[in-house]
Amino acid sequence: MGRLLPTYHALLGSRVTALMLTLVASVIGTPLTAGADLDAVRKLHRQGDYSGVISQTTAALQIESRTEEWRLLQASALTTLGRYTEARTAVEKGLDETPLSVRLRLAGYHAFRETGEAERARQLLLELDQLVGARDWAYRMPQDRIAIGKAALLVGADPKRVLDQFFSPLKKALPDFRESYLASGELALDKSDFALAGKLFAEAAKKFPDDPDAQFGLARAFESSDTGAMIAAVEKTLKGNPNHTGSYLLLANSQIDSEQYDLADISIAKVLEINPAHPSAHALSAVLAELRGNAAGVKTARALALKSWPTNPEVDHLIGLKFAQKYRFAEGAQHQRQALKFDPEYLPAKAQLAQDLLRLGRDEEGWKLAEEVQETDPYNVVVYNLVTLRESLSKFQTLTSPHFIVRMDPKEAGIYGQRVLDLLERAHALLGKKYGMEPKEKIIVEIFPDQKDFAIRTFGLPGGAGYLGVCFGRLITANSPASRPGSSTNWEAVLWHEYAHVVTLQLTRNRMPRWLSEGISVYEERQARGTWGEQMKPRYRAMILGEDLTPVSALSGAFLKPKTPIHLQFAYYESSLVVEYLLERFGLDAMKRIFADLSKGAGINDALAKHAAPLAQIDREFAERAQALARNTGPKLDWTQPEPAKIASEEALRTWVKANPNNYSALMEDARSLLQERQWEAAKVPLRKVIELYPNQHEGESAYTMLARAHRELGETEEELSQLKKVAGLSSEAPEAYARLMELSSAREDWPAVTEYAAQYEAVDPLSPLPHRYAGQALETLGQDAGAIDRYRTLLRLDPANPSETHFRLAKLLRKGGESADARRHVLQALEEAPRFRDALTLLLQMQGTK
Repeated sequence: MGRLLPTYHALLGSRVTALMLTLVASVIGTPLTAGADLDAVRKLHRQGDYSGVISQTTAALQIESRTEEWRLLQASALTTLGRYTEARTAVEKGLDETPLSVRLRLAGYHAFRETGEAERARQLLLELDQLVGARDWAYRMPQDRIAIGKAALLVGADPKRVLDQFFSPLKKALPDFRESYLASGELALDKSDFALAGKLFAEAAKKFPDDPDAQFGLARAFESSDTGAMIAAVEKTLKGNPNHTGSYLLLANSQIDSEQYDLADISIAKVLEINPAHPSAHALSAVLAELRGNAAGVKTARALALKSWPTNPEVDHLIGLKFAQKYRFAEGAQHQRQALKFDPEYLPAKAQLAQDLLRLGRDEEGWKLAEEVQETDPYNVVVYNLVTLRESLSKFQTLTSPHFIVRMDPKEAGIYGQRVLDLLERAHALLGKKYGMEPKEKIIVEIFPDQKDFAIRTFGLPGGAGYLGVCFGRLITANSPASRPGSSTNWEAVLWHEYAHVVTLQLTRNRMPRWLSEGISVYEERQARGTWGEQMKPRYRAMILGEDLTPVSALSGAFLKPKTPIHLQFAYYESSLVVEYLLERFGLDAMKRIFADLSKGAGINDALAKHAAPLAQIDREFAERAQALARNTGPKLDWTQPEPAKIASEEALRTWVKANPNNYSALMEDARSLLQERQWEAAKVPLRKVIELYPNQHEGESAYTMLARAHRELGETEEELSQLKKVAGLSSEAPEAYARLMELSSAREDWPAVTEYAAQYEAVDPLSPLPHRYAGQALETLGQDAGAIDRYRTLLRLDPANPSETHFRLAKLLRKGGESADARRHVLQALEEAPRFRDALTLLLQMQGTK
């Protein structure tokens, strides 16, 4: 195929640029149809009446045998129904009748590939190239220009030039010519530019609201970003064309992702009713068979997928892609390698293999493949992003420990890199022993100060703002605190969560449902530290006792299609409650046996039934347990949500509170209103009542926090301190409380408490100078000089407000430890910052006197 590139690149150069100036003018006003009968058959084709199309084109060809449009419609309908040999024959007859047709040659390229005749397909592209090169004046019809542009893309022509010189001019000159819209959108999808594809197909859908292909393009553009919008577009597609195989395949893909395997069977069956030989449908059946542990079914389905075209690379690429989406990267990579054996130049497989290898920690081969794809196809957005990211990663600092390789920004590595390693080693020791897992290779952890870089490394595209970290089995990617300024997320809890994924994914060989993997990770957060992980909160209580508790059998779908962001958070929390129930009800050994069965390919339902209980029983028992937990949360409080109108004014609020003295929402609203009005003493009353009736509040902004503020404003320091300690004991994401606790504890010279709260603050924001300054002072006072020196050095990396004081303290400690040269350097730096710093001058003189 590479031999065709020079001719096509010449075509896309000066010759075609000049030609386009006359082409656009010439096609304006050119009839797009050959008659009303042809229009009617086109309409049948768009509506999915493929048998009707075959019948009518067969009849028409007995009268108009030299009309290529009839052959094209006939071949397309035959292909859609899986009658590939007949489609090839139809194209061959068409070429006999109209031997100069470029459109039939493009159709023939696809038809011959479907029957496994790759050499003949390649020959047709070569012929197309030669015809256009010799007779470009003859191909001015817009349909021909679309075909030529598509053919140019097949042999590696510059996509932007094809778009600019073929598709876009036609769209501008002929705004009612649908094919230019569809071709432009397909090009964007092919290059993974989903934002552009969405824009182009939205334009097409607006222009042609009843066109199923425009709606389907929109569905594909939304596939990776908005499941709801995708499904809405699929519904519109199927309304216009009930036999649209692409839509059923898209639904099957989504259903497999959400572990709705029975529904995926139905969607695939719909495709096979229409086209019993559809390769992608059989490929997805192979995926489902593998996910169900049916090895024989995998072999049978894959063989059927390859029946008409035994070396079709798309089959193994699709199977491998779905495995990768299930985090089974090793198996996915095997299928991509098989696809590349069938066709070494098949770029989708090469690009996916690059991503699989990078997620497996096989960086050298992964980056090499990514660069090869980028060189061949510079417009592939995912690969372009990856190759660009490599430059950023090359600047990272690498830290190592016995079981981990950590890559992070050099400045951040100097500030909290060792703390990252220490935390991960603790997680390894505890969780590895608990579950009986010892990694065969060091675990790779990459921490990104730029959220966009994290998203590209993790997903291939910018986005994913809701994700803090992701584990692929051996590789963990995480956002650093610098990527989310103002956030109160605890990065230590995030890394602990992700390492728990390492344990469970490796034990099950990545063969576990998402709810179980996420549930164990959140559960283990809480086990490690009571303030970590998702905790019961008023919103969750209402969701459990309302209509939002998802059955265990459907929990994975809750992660894929949450109604709102809070529903996604709730899915994590609910999953952790399921794990807690399973461990307490059936024990850790039962969970390990479930892992072992999953690793061998067993389905989760079978594993649960074998080692715990049937899923129906688990659904029932868990629901009862979760509802009991919710009812026992603030059981004496009235949790009814007041109607907004009843608390719309201050007077109405007071009336409501008086009438509902135990209502949680009313009490909290009353307290907020009183605090806003600076009625500090009065605010204590509702806050104390909420705390009395609901003491276990884990939110950073809780009644404890609000009560502490009232005490502070009233100068009641002891009472404020008491409330803030409760906040620190209940929440791992309350930096304002930790900061105030450091301040109060320092004033009381409670230095152990200062170090404790500094550590809690650092777990949220290690890049702030504040905790390092307090910790340095506390450790210095406690006589822990080595620790104090480390903190002061870290503080200097963070550009503190008073660097001279830090240099001075560091100089004293270094001198005390016998490091005279370093001490002298720091005292001079202190004087450089503050020339009249008397204590530093005195220290310098003392040092000179002892030389």
